[in-house]
Amino acid sequence: MQQQLAEKYTALKEALSRLESVIVAFSGGVDSSLVAFVAAEALGEASLAVTSGSASLKRRDLELARTLAATWGMRHRVIVTDELTKSDYRANPTDRCFHCKTSLYTSLAEIAAREGYANVVNGTNTDDLGDHRPGLAAARDFGVRSPLVDAGFAKADVRALAAELGLDNAQKPQSACLSSRFPYGSHIDEARLAQVERAEEALADLGFRQFRVRHHEEVARLEIAAEELPHALELRDRLTDAVKACGYRFVALDLAGFRSGSLNEGLIPARAIV
Repeated sequence: MQQQLAEKYTALKEALSRLESVIVAFSGGVDSSLVAFVAAEALGEASLAVTSGSASLKRRDLELARTLAATWGMRHRVIVTDELTKSDYRANPTDRCFHCKTSLYTSLAEIAAREGYANVVNGTNTDDLGDHRPGLAAARDFGVRSPLVDAGFAKADVRALAAELGLDNAQKPQSACLSSRFPYGSHIDEARLAQVERAEEALADLGFRQFRVRHHEEVARLEIAAEELPHALELRDRLTDAVKACGYRFVALDLAGFRSGSLNEGLIPARAIV
């Protein structure tokens, strides 16, 4: 292990040890997985990984979280949070993530208070700090700690350490919640989330690795990693039929390819008018 990465690993273990006991918001993604794994390593029984199994999390990712926790011997619990009962979330405003994370952190704070955990932590890394991420405001509201930020981990550091530690999902493609597939202002409910999930499962079944299905009502806009676009053109007919079978009338291939947070591209800073 390179010295700089080893030093960050030590800093992460020390940061978690200082927290004495933690609940880790654990989605099965590589960031929260690294935190959960190192927390279990540093704190043992004083660490609990908790996954929200609500409809905005892919069932594939929910099963992955369960499998990883069992494989790594971590204490793990699945709960269902209540964001889909909230009109502020279902309306899909630009701060949707704030309402989602508020539901999550409310539930985690209740568990912490009831069962005596000193802190709640998440998998935010330093690369997350520059994008439009209203969920960070919810984390601040609840005093949620971000040990990866405290230890100076960027996304590349997370993947590098996860690989060094032999974590099964070290190279897992990014997989934001399913609600991120809807343009702001386009409402969200369980049926629409399930439709997007079916379409993304169809892409996975065809062998694609890094992609998003963006839901534009009758149109499914496919963002596929640039290196996989030639494969998408080769499988054009099968890809179109598979996605249409999920309830879409039209299937569009975005030539710009996959990019995380593409639906934030249209956002502009609010400006007060005086």
